[in-house]
Amino acid sequence: MQYRKLGKTGFEVSEVGYGAWGIGGMQWLGGNDGESLQALRRAIDLGLNFIDTALAYGAGHSEKLVGEVVRSAGRRIYVATKVPPKNLLWPARPGIGIEQVFPYDYILRSAERSLQNLALDTIDLLQLHVWNPEWIARDEWRRGLEDLKRSGKVRAVGISINDHQPDSALEIIETGLIDTVQVIYNIFDQTPESNLFPLAQARSIGVIARVPFDEGSLTGKIDEHTRFQPGDFREGYFKGDRKRQVREHVEALLRDLGANAAALPAIALRFCLSQPAVSTVIPGMRTIRNAEANCAVPAAGPLPPETVAVLRRHVWNRNFYD
Repeated sequence: MQYRKLGKTGFEVSEVGYGAWGIGGMQWLGGNDGESLQALRRAIDLGLNFIDTALAYGAGHSEKLVGEVVRSAGRRIYVATKVPPKNLLWPARPGIGIEQVFPYDYILRSAERSLQNLALDTIDLLQLHVWNPEWIARDEWRRGLEDLKRSGKVRAVGISINDHQPDSALEIIETGLIDTVQVIYNIFDQTPESNLFPLAQARSIGVIARVPFDEGSLTGKIDEHTRFQPGDFREGYFKGDRKRQVREHVEALLRDLGANAAALPAIALRFCLSQPAVSTVIPGMRTIRNAEANCAVPAAGPLPPETVAVLRRHVWNRNFYD
């Protein structure tokens, strides 16, 4: 495992972190707690020291599993979690005031609930789970995050940027009041490179790259025959003819690379880590096999420039979250 600074936080975090949405037990189905705990412990054994969860993941279930592992880890593990929007709307909607989404008292109560779920004294990184730049001048989010840091209950603060909207965070970065941003970044969505990443580097903002596999597309395992359990988040993400679209784009990508599907997950992670602005990338991994494969990726280093040049041709501008 290799490590990078998480912006100005001073945290040295593993290049591959753990995305804990998939272990919440509600939106991603098909896993089980025992296997998930084994996978997370194995990742920590392999040097992983950064876990990203959220109060909304399984109504706190993910946080409880993360806390159980962290408390018994025997080494320093950085835990990031998130305050869900009070109106439970992802992403943030234009024209909806912050008083309906992140009132001051609600931010504090959510942090307390997360601390209880985690059974930890301090949250290393607390993020707002959506963001709307219309709120930039409002006092609620500023006071909420500042007071939590001042109290010692939270060490660092940030935002999780709305799906495919990296430029919506530019103004809040300029305030100097946040430490990190979390953003979708993968082979298909390279838009953060244009404006977000240069500004984050200039302002020493930590960047957490999420969805490196595009919710499974970039594992090379999605095609028209793939089936998900009823109620699984991916059932909607890959609805209609989207599985066919994924297969066609992935096949074209592999042809250009001269690679096979088995190599694609590592290439996808190395693509993210080839960007110096990225502090850590947070794939989900619910099996020991996946934990071992993902945690081995940093040892290979960044992708060669010629491979990155090939990947530049495979930007795919769409929003499957709609």
